[in-house]
Amino acid sequence: MSIDFIKSIYYELISYFVPQRITYRIEGECRKCGRCCRQIHAYGLKNQKELKFMQYIFPWYKRFFITGIDENGELILSCIYLGEDGLCSVYKKRPFVCKNYPAKKISFNAEMIDGCGFKIVKKEFKEYLKN
Repeated sequence: MSIDFIKSIYYELISYFVPQRITYRIEGECRKCGRCCRQIHAYGLKNQKELKFMQYIFPWYKRFFITGIDENGELILSCIYLGEDGLCSVYKKRPFVCKNYPAKKISFNAEMIDGCGFKIVKKEFKEYLKN
């Protein structure tokens, strides 16, 4: 197992308990295009074996399959429940990670997928000094 994979497990676990570390504001609204469900960048996951391990530990990962590898060698996933219309076919039974998207609490630098209706506005250091 790679150190990045171990980190991804760690980040997944602490995401449920760690207070917000980066302050940002989400603006915009969902365009219901499904891009966020087709291009899930899995930080720290580099191969099928690591994805299978995550699926064992976190059963909701079973909804994802590999669609590619990004420029950092990490997996790009897609959801099996995404319909041709860009909507979730099991919307009422989706896991917390989907219900919470885009997350309001995060412990790493966030980015949105190109074309997404949401935009992240990061709080600048000057704003911290004002408070």
